[in-house]
Amino acid sequence: MSRHTTFRYCLDPTVEQSIVLARHAGAARFAFNQSLAFVKAALTTRKTCPEHRVPWTRFDLINTFNTWKKTEAAGRIFAVNTDGGTEVQVTGLAWRTQVYQQVFEEAAADCGHALAAFSDSRTGRRAGKRVGFPRFKKKDKTVPSFRIRNKVAKTGRAMIRVGDTETARSVALPGIGTIRVREDTRTLRRMLAKGRAKVLYATVSYRARRWWISLATEAAELHPAHHHRPREHDDADGWVGIDRGLSVFAVAATADGTQVARVDTAPEPLVTGLARQRHLAKSMARKQKGSHNHRQVATRLARHHHRVANIRRHFSHQVANQLVKTHDRLVVEDLNVAGMLGNHRLARAISDAGWADFARQLTYKQAWRGGTITVADRWYPSSKRCSACGTINPPLPLADRLFVCGCGFRADRDHNAAINLAHWPTIQQDFSRSPDPRGGGRVTKVRRQEGADRHSACVGETVLIDAGTEVHTTFVA
Repeated sequence: MSRHTTFRYCLDPTVEQSIVLARHAGAARFAFNQSLAFVKAALTTRKTCPEHRVPWTRFDLINTFNTWKKTEAAGRIFAVNTDGGTEVQVTGLAWRTQVYQQVFEEAAADCGHALAAFSDSRTGRRAGKRVGFPRFKKKDKTVPSFRIRNKVAKTGRAMIRVGDTETARSVALPGIGTIRVREDTRTLRRMLAKGRAKVLYATVSYRARRWWISLATEAAELHPAHHHRPREHDDADGWVGIDRGLSVFAVAATADGTQVARVDTAPEPLVTGLARQRHLAKSMARKQKGSHNHRQVATRLARHHHRVANIRRHFSHQVANQLVKTHDRLVVEDLNVAGMLGNHRLARAISDAGWADFARQLTYKQAWRGGTITVADRWYPSSKRCSACGTINPPLPLADRLFVCGCGFRADRDHNAAINLAHWPTIQQDFSRSPDPRGGGRVTKVRRQEGADRHSACVGETVLIDAGTEVHTTFVA
């Protein structure tokens, strides 16, 4: 077992099963909010009592919630005895037996992961966009979902089973029962029967008025026939550069200038369905919030967005599979997609292209087949560099689709960029990184702790000192 993959299916539950699934999703949201309330209450107490312990990790939150759910604070009733007096009976969460136990634990663990992400972001151990303090999940703005781990029962059977009954298209979940599935589960059932896969956990979510289940599995490696042949250590050839664009989705070329793939016709599902999206959005805006008509149009709009995302994802999988199956050495460029979205003229087209997800698919698919993928530096001038003589030319406007160099070389700009990307593994030492720290270059100015004096704490926001996760750094003058 060396690779992880996920199988996603659309559930077809009965009315009773839909109620049970909604109850489990609500329990997960309740456990997350209650765990976050424990942390906030402990942080408030710590201001007056510094030695008070704050439950911060996922194990602390799980233990705290399991202890709390059986106490008087979680639930109690007043019973009248035969003498006419009243006495308090501790019940805890009266409905906790109606929900599978692991739902509470996984929700508390999610709260712990959110707190850890907040701490790592403030101390500089987490790269990327700054992560704020976790917030309470609202019922009307949060996607209903819950997660269940797969365990082996005393009888030796797994708690999460696929096609275990007479109905092949079904999934059995502990505490819920067997639920029918709309899609075919033959591939996963065969892998489980042969021992080539093991279900780790299942995530059930409610999107576009439908229940979905994602089965995270640990699967065996692909058959050796599907692996690329290993290359010698001194073999520096065979690299294929992949240039991503808007007018042309992807162009792949080798270092000698041979174009091996060119994808011109991208589906552009967002642009194609923009008219319907505007029609549904305007129709929903004219409906009264909370009414049946408003919910009906909101469902249609959600399903439209879901279909657009599925079309884009399916197309990316097709192109990625084609490139990975035929080439064992790929080079892609590190695009600053988040920064490019700041261009409001191209933001819609860039989002519709799905560049980041396409690169992610190439990475793990190539790893499955034993291939190699290299990421070119973000500051590598693949579009401005002449692939024939190596001269760095002035930048081209986006309207110019032809690259012309002073040496006489003329080529399509996307084809020229793909050739330059194929040269990257052999010439990368000749290009120094940008001095910008955000681009991964050298640090030109000494700064204090990441986040210090840049993000002032807002009203009610937790800082590192309150959480007890500050990092003490000694500066020597």
